[in-house]
Amino acid sequence: MTTLADPVPGGRPGDVERATALSGELAARGVHGVVLAYVDTAGITRVKTVPTARLASAAAWGVGMSPVFDTFLAHDAVVTTDVLGSPDGDLRLYPDLARLVVLAAQPGWAWAPVDRITQEGERHPGCTRTFLRRVVADAADRHGLTFKAAVEIEWMFARSDAPDDAFVPATTGPAYGAVRQIELGACTAELLAACAAQGIDVEQVHPEYAPGQFEISVGAADPVAAADLSVLVRQTIRAVALRHGLRVSFAPAVSGRGVGNGGHVHLSAWRDGAGLYAGGEGRYGMTAEAESFTAGLLAHLPALTAVTAPSPASYLRLRPSQWAGVFAAWGRETRETALRVVTGTAGLGGRAANLEIKPVDLAANPYLVLGALITAGLDGLASGAVLPGETTGDPALAPGAARDARRLPVSLAQAVDAFRADEVLRAALGPVLADAVTAVRRGEIDAVDGLDDDRVAAAYRWRY
Repeated sequence: MTTLADPVPGGRPGDVERATALSGELAARGVHGVVLAYVDTAGITRVKTVPTARLASAAAWGVGMSPVFDTFLAHDAVVTTDVLGSPDGDLRLYPDLARLVVLAAQPGWAWAPVDRITQEGERHPGCTRTFLRRVVADAADRHGLTFKAAVEIEWMFARSDAPDDAFVPATTGPAYGAVRQIELGACTAELLAACAAQGIDVEQVHPEYAPGQFEISVGAADPVAAADLSVLVRQTIRAVALRHGLRVSFAPAVSGRGVGNGGHVHLSAWRDGAGLYAGGEGRYGMTAEAESFTAGLLAHLPALTAVTAPSPASYLRLRPSQWAGVFAAWGRETRETALRVVTGTAGLGGRAANLEIKPVDLAANPYLVLGALITAGLDGLASGAVLPGETTGDPALAPGAARDARRLPVSLAQAVDAFRADEVLRAALGPVLADAVTAVRRGEIDAVDGLDDDRVAAAYRWRY
């Protein structure tokens, strides 16, 4: 007779016992249910929930969910590939109990990211969390490298009573202004309290440039944890905003013009406790490996945009002279280049030096983004790629030929073409996941065919 003590393959050793103990602890804290969350190919966070008393069962057997969601579009239409998109089959969602968090802004609920595993106990080839974990493990095995990462989160606070789903900023204050901080001070104070209660290391939260926009920065973590945090922080922001009668948008653009929301990634590589972006003999203290890693990212940036900027609305944000990083170039503290080398304040360089990747937004799946970025960088490291000269100032002001040669894709269609031609990225993702990326992006392109910029922005405004 099979019992909960004899789970099918897919869970982690000891998870059933741990989940049983957790169920009691959670119930004692007034937690009634657990949110099981993952991010699909379109960048939408999808969930199933279980009562707290069923957590041990979820840890043992997983929770069923169809693989069709790998080919869902942001608007819930379904596209297909050779192996995905049909009504057939099932997957199991296994919660990562080590990352389970009681949600401070959603009383009665806890949250956990999941790994998606087949009914036969095998890793699902479309699971992006598994993809990222595999990339990180390969980097350690083959190169002796570990990574630290953090995802900046920008969003816009909106009034919830605006007619026709329009975007009306919830604050009138200027960019980075004290007025804006004061007007939404109670909300952002509760956000800080909720993050602290959930063990999230917040470094900054402040008004940003666009109307109603704020940004939160959290401490760096290993890449899988960083991606988990990106999902959890957004869940927390949305819940806190709702408690204050506000609406939020993480979409790349809320209108056809103006500055949108980014999801810039900070990434650093480490070996034996030493960062590769400091203490070296290369430019600005980079080691030779850091320069090659950066060169690899530069080389793959056109294809990477299909992953980092996956929505038609992403290209409303990726415009020159808006600090969005739309040129395949790098520079020290240069906010108009796609790659910004951050050297850190004097005395902190060894700990703080990192690379910021700017053409990223929050329509992107953070697991897919980090896995693809590390893959591109490692390709440059393995080949000893040479980092070209630094760019200073605004590349948009360079002579036409030089400017156009370095411009990243100006549409999702161009990005998909570059992705399909990039054998390194496609091989790393594997055929199932790579084909899902292509199919979903093409589905999004078709979904907005014929729409002007304002209507494209409106179509995705409240999806993220």
